[in-house]
Amino acid sequence: MAEAEGEDAEKTLVPKTNSTSAIWQYFGFKKEDNLQSQVLCRTCRAVVATSRGNTTNLHHHLLHHHKELHELFKASQSRAPSSSNATRPSLQPQSITQSFVRLTPYEKSSKRHIEITEAITHCLAKDMMPTNTVTRHGFLSLVHKLDRRYEVPSRTYFSDVAIPNMYEKCRTTVESELDQVEYFACTTDLWSSRTTEPTISLTVHFLDREFQLKTRCLQTQYFPGEHTGENIAYGLQNALKDDRRIARATGLCKKMMGHFSHSWKQKTALRRAQQKHNLPEHALVTECPTRWGSKQKMMGRILEQQRALSDVLLADRKTRHLDPSWQDLETSVLTEKEGDTDLTNDIKAKILDYMNTKYDDPATQELLDVATFMDPRFKSSYISVEKVQDIKTRVMSEMKDTSQKEGEDSQAKSVNPPIDKRAKPSLGSLLKSNPGPTSTTFDMQMEQAIEAEVNSYLLSPTIDSEADPLAWWKLHHLTYPKLSKLARRYLCIPATSSPSERLFSTSGNVVTCQRACLKHTKVNMLVLAKNLP
Repeated sequence: MAEAEGEDAEKTLVPKTNSTSAIWQYFGFKKEDNLQSQVLCRTCRAVVATSRGNTTNLHHHLLHHHKELHELFKASQSRAPSSSNATRPSLQPQSITQSFVRLTPYEKSSKRHIEITEAITHCLAKDMMPTNTVTRHGFLSLVHKLDRRYEVPSRTYFSDVAIPNMYEKCRTTVESELDQVEYFACTTDLWSSRTTEPTISLTVHFLDREFQLKTRCLQTQYFPGEHTGENIAYGLQNALKDDRRIARATGLCKKMMGHFSHSWKQKTALRRAQQKHNLPEHALVTECPTRWGSKQKMMGRILEQQRALSDVLLADRKTRHLDPSWQDLETSVLTEKEGDTDLTNDIKAKILDYMNTKYDDPATQELLDVATFMDPRFKSSYISVEKVQDIKTRVMSEMKDTSQKEGEDSQAKSVNPPIDKRAKPSLGSLLKSNPGPTSTTFDMQMEQAIEAEVNSYLLSPTIDSEADPLAWWKLHHLTYPKLSKLARRYLCIPATSSPSERLFSTSGNVVTCQRACLKHTKVNMLVLAKNLP
């Protein structure tokens, strides 16, 4: 009966909330006592007076009334220390020397000071922050919270010492990287800063051994000249044919873009018409004069959405008749039900003629054809039938030249091995004859191997137009060893000068209104931070 009553007592008593001491396992509270103000012993149900959770009286109660439980509690405490004491770090008194060391600033030559300074320099250059950031109260407070022993150098140190040192390291890294590159392409363009000073930038592009396209900024320099194609010698300048039909078609597309871009009602009506004809709900593309190819995208989108555009314009006759210049736009997009099929087809022909426009310069066109040939998405699909054989012959000729050059280099290494001055020439070595030039049989075998490799490449299926051609070459460069080297040469050529123009966005964030007096050498250092990882 006594054991049953003890079990009932344990069930009726509830433990103390948020208790951390192990002594509370022998005491509890009644369920009705929500405030837990009256402590009861679980063994004898006696009331133990405590104040605010003090456990001294609990220890005395066990010691005087339940000695066995008290000894058991002491034994358990000696075997396993409490969790609170285990997780709490030991607070040992520190000496005066240790206390002063914690507050002593780092020496400028210490490793920790150098690492933090380099990290701040990298942050200033990479995020294009002004050097006076290191003097602002918020930045200094942040650094002091992170490490009290670090003292931030002056802004003059970062401007005159830290950033130039970072520039030299970055430049050395780029130089060593370019030493391993065999083929590369360059883009350049001109730009005017906020101070209206002309600046020219140069970027280089290449494919590494993993067929990853890399872009590196080489220089940003003051250029006191006019922004003309002759000054920058840019190959794509004035490359398109000057055709009045193309100019008229371009003007009509621009007029349509303006009409649908500045009216939310027209945009809503166009979306409804797209849903009606089950057309993709694409927005119209605007031509950007500095983006080569944007005009073609604009015209292609107009042709894609022709039926939807026709419905919107037909439903808005009143607006069109207010302006006589809308007649050309009307006839350019109306469908056959209006009876203007000849005019519509004529405009279509003009747009398609532009989209298939070739370059006047034969060398430029041949370069584009070879680059297209090396792209596994297209190969010879977009090359004129009469030019396919010529492009194939040029590719095979360049492959042969590359193989012969590599063969000559390897042969030179084998013929002229390192001379050991200590070794004496023997009679047999004097009778040996130097190897002669490459035999004709070897040349024929090389030509047959090259032709077989090119034919195998052409017979392989083309990949999807949205796939990455560089990833394909990375996977198949062992299958086509000679052709893959030629792919490195042509597929690193960018189609536009966009990489150089992106540097102008960087320069715009460097040469701001608050930093309009930066010298050109300092601008070049900060723009070169685009190469930082």
